[in-house]
Amino acid sequence: MTLELKQVIKTVGAETHLYPLDLKLAAGGINVLLGPTQAGKTSLMRIIAGLDKPDSGSVLVDGKDVTGVGVRERNLAMVYQQFINYPGLSVYENIASPLRLKKLPQQEIHQRVTEIAEKLHIAHLLQRLPGELSGGQQQRTALARALIKRAPLVLLDEPLVNLDYKLREELRSELISLFTNGDTTVVYATTEPQEALLLGGHTAVMHAGRLLQFGPTLQLFNAPASTQVAAIFNDPPMNMLPATALDNASVRLDDGSVLAVAGRNLALTAGRRCQVGVRCNDVRLQALVGAGVSLACTVGLAELSGSETYLHLRHGGDALVAQLPGVHALEIGSAVQVNIHAAQIFLFDTEGRLLSAPQGD
Repeated sequence: MTLELKQVIKTVGAETHLYPLDLKLAAGGINVLLGPTQAGKTSLMRIIAGLDKPDSGSVLVDGKDVTGVGVRERNLAMVYQQFINYPGLSVYENIASPLRLKKLPQQEIHQRVTEIAEKLHIAHLLQRLPGELSGGQQQRTALARALIKRAPLVLLDEPLVNLDYKLREELRSELISLFTNGDTTVVYATTEPQEALLLGGHTAVMHAGRLLQFGPTLQLFNAPASTQVAAIFNDPPMNMLPATALDNASVRLDDGSVLAVAGRNLALTAGRRCQVGVRCNDVRLQALVGAGVSLACTVGLAELSGSETYLHLRHGGDALVAQLPGVHALEIGSAVQVNIHAAQIFLFDTEGRLLSAPQGD
């Protein structure tokens, strides 16, 4: 199915939850809504579902305007982060309930319940009550009840946020495999850029009620249209360093370091101010082969996270974060040299618009 939103606006009292928004989802695939809390993701989902009506604009399904059509009259399935199951019904009956409402034959109901339960690894729990299940098992039950409807549109609003890391990884992989046939248009909201990358498909980056960019997920990651998109699509956010163009082939950081940007077909003029963006995992301690710069920094914090270290650094008046593999025990206030490769930098103008992304990404 196709789903398109045209000039959709949503306000609640004096607050604007969605500014004029145009979005045509990728049909038969996964569409991720990526953005921080209060970006407008849930407001947009509720309008898509028919739970809320926009103040203006229209929602088109297969070219038909369904803006005033309620949720009960739309062929869709929804799962939210606060999953709900019927406590007095077994897992089997919870999953079967949408099919019983449709009065389908018992044989078909049993076949479909068994099939979806096996795919979500809860077939051995079908006779239990929800109160006897773990949180992950309850979430799988809620997902199964939604997915068994085989609706052409599935809305998933941060459905895995309340689960532990291992369960999230398992369920995410299962969801991807369930939607590979191209029969379902999926809208999946998340605050985590890594989850968007793992899900693939297309991503809409949102912030404070505005749609910033939409397109194939890897395309957005490799060429964010603005510094704001780059900040949202990187965790930690992409580092930004002020710079000045020397000519069309090089820029100079404020500390005097020069980075070569030849071959990028830029229209830079000497003296033009810009911003150099570099991802945290591209800031290195070891010397680099090829063109690059070495920056003298002071350690503000060394944050250990499993097998990685996040170094919070000061370079003159600028803050930097380096995401380093392994454990690095560096004292606060100590001096360190970090290295940036010219081939890995992004260039943005002073208004935050992308001028150039790394070649070959």
